[in-house]
Amino acid sequence: MAEREIGQSKSGEGARPGSGRIGRRFAALRARGERALVPFLTAGDPDLETTEALVLAMAEAGADIIELGVPFSDPTAEGPTIQRSSSRALARGTSLRSILRLVARLRERVEQPLVLMGYANPIHAMGAEPFAKAAHEVGVDGIIIPDLPPEDGKPWLDPCRALGIDPILLAAPTTPPERLAMLLRETRGFLYAVSLQGVTGARATISAGIEAQVRLAKTMSDMPICVGFGVSTPEQAGRIGRYADGVVVGSAIVDRIEKASSKAAAIDDVARFIAELKAPLKGA
Repeated sequence: MAEREIGQSKSGEGARPGSGRIGRRFAALRARGERALVPFLTAGDPDLETTEALVLAMAEAGADIIELGVPFSDPTAEGPTIQRSSSRALARGTSLRSILRLVARLRERVEQPLVLMGYANPIHAMGAEPFAKAAHEVGVDGIIIPDLPPEDGKPWLDPCRALGIDPILLAAPTTPPERLAMLLRETRGFLYAVSLQGVTGARATISAGIEAQVRLAKTMSDMPICVGFGVSTPEQAGRIGRYADGVVVGSAIVDRIEKASSKAAAIDDVARFIAELKAPLKGA
């Protein structure tokens, strides 16, 4: 597969959305006047069979792009909710290879883009090129490695990029304009705009400064921008959808899985929540 399309942005520097599954999804959403809902869950929590059922339910309920978290023993960017889910998944024996096998099964039944979000160590242990080849073969569409800045991440990200897997980069609330421009040039699929400083976790309010950062980024590039970290309610999603291209929701979903009385209840509760989150993003 060819490397993602790179073009000139509004400022003449940023990358345009690619032609892969993620790029096509954003193009379709824009044509309908919608914003993307990007839910996250930790693969293997409570087990991979339930993860498979959860992904299918989220896809049916309105998810546009689905992030599968790769559990890791030291998830430094995650708050307590996702840390606990990672520990539970690891205790069940979940591994990067078993998640790739899960993606292969899902790819036959899910048309939505599937993104892996995980830390560098599991990919390093597998090998950057073997991982990229395996991820490409099963149908992974994007990769987020939160502990690797683009300068250090090239050995891991470039093999993915060469096979058409979108390396999705993160911008912090404190990212200065010149670095924001660089991230927009280097990211593919979308730019993940972190809405707050610190770790993930549901919040009652979203940082007031994130809207200004997203609007600045939109003067630099046509790349879609999704806001995540702390988003926990449909009301928050709707407000973000007024200025961003999409919303990432993680801890609020993982929390529902953790508190559910049964696996079946978790699937039903998450599906209802996805539908509630998506509703204000239609026609946003």
